[in-house]
Amino acid sequence: MEACCSDLEVDINGEETLFLNKQIICAYSATFKKLLGKSSCSNGNLKVIFNDFPGGAQSFELVSRFCYSNGRLAVMPSNVVLMHCAAKFMEVSKVLEQTEKCMEEVRYWSWPEILLSLKQCQEVETSPEAESLAAKLMDALVEKLCLTVEMSPSSAASACSPDSSLFRFSCDSKSTESFKNSSVRLMWWFDEVLVLSPGLVEMFLKLLVSRKFDNLIISRFLFYYQKVKFCSASSHEKRKILETIIATLCVLDQSCIPCKGLFGFLRLALGLNISKSSMNKLELMIGNNLDQATLDNLLVPSPSKSSHLYYVNLVIRFTKAFLDGAKGGLQLKKVSSLIDQYIAEVAPDPCLKPSKFLSLLTLVPDSARDSHEEIYRAIDMYLEFLWLVQAHTGLTNGEKLSVIRTLSYEKLSGESRTKISRNPKFQVIETPDEQQQQQQKQLILQMDKVEISGENEKLKDHIEGIQWRVMELERACLKMQNQMEVIKRRSKNSSKGNSRSLPKLCS
Repeated sequence: MEACCSDLEVDINGEETLFLNKQIICAYSATFKKLLGKSSCSNGNLKVIFNDFPGGAQSFELVSRFCYSNGRLAVMPSNVVLMHCAAKFMEVSKVLEQTEKCMEEVRYWSWPEILLSLKQCQEVETSPEAESLAAKLMDALVEKLCLTVEMSPSSAASACSPDSSLFRFSCDSKSTESFKNSSVRLMWWFDEVLVLSPGLVEMFLKLLVSRKFDNLIISRFLFYYQKVKFCSASSHEKRKILETIIATLCVLDQSCIPCKGLFGFLRLALGLNISKSSMNKLELMIGNNLDQATLDNLLVPSPSKSSHLYYVNLVIRFTKAFLDGAKGGLQLKKVSSLIDQYIAEVAPDPCLKPSKFLSLLTLVPDSARDSHEEIYRAIDMYLEFLWLVQAHTGLTNGEKLSVIRTLSYEKLSGESRTKISRNPKFQVIETPDEQQQQQQKQLILQMDKVEISGENEKLKDHIEGIQWRVMELERACLKMQNQMEVIKRRSKNSSKGNSRSLPKLCS
């Protein structure tokens, strides 16, 4: 690199110092010509220091060689990115002419050449040219990939589901072995693309989606991407990768995404504190697929600041997202059964607030439940644990009444009805009028004294039904009284001219 008169010293980002001939460099580079002007080296070598030269010493040396060889250094796919960004920085127009001509042929490059150039874009990320170069290269890469997959057997992808061999890679027979080989042929590019930075992978994924690339293969790549990259990534990198994965998954065909995998991402997301918008997208996807979930999927530990054992609010949001999707029939019944199992699982948690427990009980429409046996047992367990741990202080009569009110007499078995009528935890009488309270107690007491013959089951069921309806009337009366109190308070605040007495519905 040194000429007969190396009168210029150039420090490249602190990586390397090169000694050049000022006259040769200034003849090609407008940047150096501006910097040095008519400066002479009479007092020693001139020195130029670059702190942010794109591509570092390697790209600077390539352009310098071009200058020293009088433009005879070939521009090719293996060096075009570095030379273009360096030439742009140094304002070497003759190099730019050749790099731009080379980039025009990018669609005819091989896959390895395009991939190498994309990797070089990461090395010149400080250059304003890096993004536009990467976009051209990525477009060519995706086009080449689409053509390759189109020429591959399509049956492998179309016959797969998220729970099939494409995701499990099971090989139990010659046919499944052939199926696996077809799947692998469609996924040969996974490891090669993973050499790119998260930003370039994000660009790659957006292009795949816009080209309507097979959603099942994209989904499979995303799970592989997370698994491989998380092994060595920092927390910040993991967060970025996961947010990119979620953003891509939410625009794919949801039937291509395994529900179990979404819950795996959820647990990672909770630990990485991803952005709220990304978490909302993930929760919505899980909610839309809630009929495929299992009880174990829902048993997510609560955040560290919460006293609850499980993350109840999360399950409530999942279910609301599912219901907002207006799914019914068998799917709704599956979700209803799943929520009832979840309620039974969280019921023994003494730190679960009554309002939160009530939210779970009323989460799915009552029409989705054919029976109330499971929620009856859950309520019984919840009240029992509150009684044992908090000695009646953790639940007011009003709260208990609201919880019990969720049970439907018609959807309980005869055995459960009998147990409720004799279970002190389910006896709730609350009215503001002490006289009425006493009358109601006497009514229940009289009914309890009625002798029921063991042979007369119909009479037994009839009296139990009356007891249940009495409780329902008490609840309705209390609700009406509360409503009337609200109306009375509003009436007092209104003008005197408009004031009027209100009827007392329940004395």
